[in-house]
Amino acid sequence: MSTDIRPFTVQIPKDALDDLQRRLAATRWPSREIVDDRKQGVQLATMQALHRYWAAEYDSGRVESRLNALPQFVTEIDGVDIHFVHVRSEDENALPLIMTHGWPGSVIEMIDSVGPLTQGNESFHLVLPSLPGYGFSGEPTETGWDLARTAKAWAELMRRLGYDRYVAQGGDVGAGVTDAMGRLGPDGLAGIHTNLLVPALNDPSVLPNTADDEKAALAAIKLFQTTGNGYFVEMASRPQTIGYALLDSPAALAAWMIDHDTDAYYKIARAFVDGQPSGGLTRDHVLDNITAYWLTGTGTSAARSYWEAYGADAPTAGSAPLPDPRVPVGFSAFPGEIWKTPRSWAEQAYPTLTYYGAAERGGHFAAWEEPELFAAELRNAFRALR
Repeated sequence: MSTDIRPFTVQIPKDALDDLQRRLAATRWPSREIVDDRKQGVQLATMQALHRYWAAEYDSGRVESRLNALPQFVTEIDGVDIHFVHVRSEDENALPLIMTHGWPGSVIEMIDSVGPLTQGNESFHLVLPSLPGYGFSGEPTETGWDLARTAKAWAELMRRLGYDRYVAQGGDVGAGVTDAMGRLGPDGLAGIHTNLLVPALNDPSVLPNTADDEKAALAAIKLFQTTGNGYFVEMASRPQTIGYALLDSPAALAAWMIDHDTDAYYKIARAFVDGQPSGGLTRDHVLDNITAYWLTGTGTSAARSYWEAYGADAPTAGSAPLPDPRVPVGFSAFPGEIWKTPRSWAEQAYPTLTYYGAAERGGHFAAWEEPELFAAELRNAFRALR
């Protein structure tokens, strides 16, 4: 296996862009939902507004130009080519940070946070890898790529880059990878930060639920598990089945990707229907992410990552839980998250918690929606580790 780190440039064939336009033009629409909200899924008006903009106004060359404006590389780790963005701060003493996206995100959701994180005081040398099977990373051809295996790959990536002391951050699936890194404790890892409390999804009933904020968080998790996690169940149990639609129809892919959580869905809907974006969740930015999934053909392989991480039939399902993190842990609660994590939950989940922040704005895609505020949270969380 080669350990070389190779420069990478995104090159999108014109045929792929032409094919996207043909498929958008051939979209078949369902009838309108028979409720007045998202209870039955993505609303027809939202999808048709997104479709109109994608087909007629969106510049599909943005994926290539935005990523190629940043230093990109590829290296093979454990048999899979890992694509990553690597931006060094002008401050040679900056703290190295590896930051992991989730689903339905990609490194594109983190582009606007690159400047705030790599410039100014208390900056970072930033590494943004694409998860295996996502974006421009290679697609695993064998099972076993669970969160812990990815965490080990990230530790190897940081070793190859020459970082002997670094921190890690993640949200969504990236929070699971970062949580695993903290629990595995690879050499060089000085601390972690997440903005989604992964242990709360495993068994929220064991968490404190007497205070008002604890009751509200528990109710939000239960609501998500009963009415909002259809995508989670499908990808964790039958990723191949939904994958056929995700690779065949760009409209189906877009609908699947924006039907994630209530807060993010309505923010995206307002951006397309009313032209009122919430922070960085603009029409162009949302379509940059969706278009990247389409052009790389990674809808199915990304879905399989849920089967690997959370599926009952995955090879690592039922394995012994990892120990508590041995490094300092920082956590930031954003008000629009699927549930707003109380400090008491973060303290119970992470005995080594050293920072808890409650942000004023932002939701599940915090780095995307509020990059400046997100960067400030990371500076606060890791300040003591510099």
